[in-house]
Amino acid sequence: MDLFEYMEEKEKQEAGPLAVRLRPASLEEVVGQQHIIGKDKLLYRAIQADKLRSLIFYGPPGTGKTTLAKVIAETTSASFVQINATSAGKKDMEEAIRQAKELRGMYGRKTILFVDEIHRFHKGQQDYLLPFVEDGTVILIGATTENPYFEVNQALLSRSHVFELYALGKEEVKALLRRAVSDEERGMGSYRAVIEEEALDFLADMAGGDARSGLNALELGILTTPRGEDGKIHITLSVAEECIQRRAIQYDKSGDNHYDVISAFIKSMRGSDPDAAVYYLAKMLYGGEDIRFIARRVMICASEDVGNADPMALTVAVSAAQAVERIGMPEAQLILAQAVLYVASAPKSNAATLAIFSANDSVRKVKTTVPPHLRDAHYKGAKDLERGTGYRYAHDYPNHYVEQQYLPTEILGSRFYEPADQGKEKEIKNWLKWLKDEKNQVS
Repeated sequence: MDLFEYMEEKEKQEAGPLAVRLRPASLEEVVGQQHIIGKDKLLYRAIQADKLRSLIFYGPPGTGKTTLAKVIAETTSASFVQINATSAGKKDMEEAIRQAKELRGMYGRKTILFVDEIHRFHKGQQDYLLPFVEDGTVILIGATTENPYFEVNQALLSRSHVFELYALGKEEVKALLRRAVSDEERGMGSYRAVIEEEALDFLADMAGGDARSGLNALELGILTTPRGEDGKIHITLSVAEECIQRRAIQYDKSGDNHYDVISAFIKSMRGSDPDAAVYYLAKMLYGGEDIRFIARRVMICASEDVGNADPMALTVAVSAAQAVERIGMPEAQLILAQAVLYVASAPKSNAATLAIFSANDSVRKVKTTVPPHLRDAHYKGAKDLERGTGYRYAHDYPNHYVEQQYLPTEILGSRFYEPADQGKEKEIKNWLKWLKDEKNQVS
């Protein structure tokens, strides 16, 4: 870091946003993430021993990925170079590598290259870093909100240790907010602000585990609220509510969190928990998820997990899918909610799903031929080939059923569909059993 970079960093620390100024200078000041930086944990020991290898920090916004990288740089003897993958080009990367080589050659000093939003680098850019990570020119610390196992090159991953950071708990966010109010050197202590417990609870809750969101709202409140008669700035619940108009929901419809939420949504419907299912529906809608995508998942669940236990579930789901396309938001949320609650509350059976999977497996493994009496008998010459000969028309018999061979001889006796003892499927099971009962057979 040259003099100009040093002065720029110093300026950020002194005049930057509260979230930047309040960043900890040591591991002891870091709030949260004790599962990776606790004193008995691998990362803590590696930092203290100055024996770091390349790292990938993966987690939602505001959980301390950049903070941890800077603390590591301060704690170790390494130089720190930061680039952002959303704006950095090859020239930036080449300059960072040049500096790292120079420091290593002249002073034997390591360089930590921190790449924020590393998932934004395309494969070629990630590949460029690989040899310099491999030969120790740089210790790479990548930060990403996306699952690195999907977004980062396998070659780079194999040379890095992945650490997942979790959203901060409410009490952890409250601790940071209290620190911000009282810290006179880096926080807002010189403003003589007082925050009410209700406002503290509200800001911490609405931050949704994102420390930056909570600190930004607090800073806005302190800077825009007039002093009271006692000369102090009072951050009340009403002030806090003005500072955060809407919760920053952790939902990126194109990112990893998208798959987590949709997974929870489907599993909640499958698990017959209508409250959880409609909650995840609301979360997806709040995050701007495509209503057609949601409707498709509801239709799939209605067939895969409800099946014939309640055949109406698929009818409801398909009708909802058609309706939301015609109506759109915001009214579409009512239709989706109705369908989701129906599917979640319906009796469940995956017998139909298992039947087609089992039949698929049989088709792949066994070569079969259609029994002659079931073959098409409508073309010229079919009679001479004995196609359809001996077929018995089910509607000519009592109960519209007659016992005869339908499965190919090669898999005769196979059972693919085993109706469950749930809902309508229990009736189907009993009906099939009754039909096949010998005393009801017609020969």
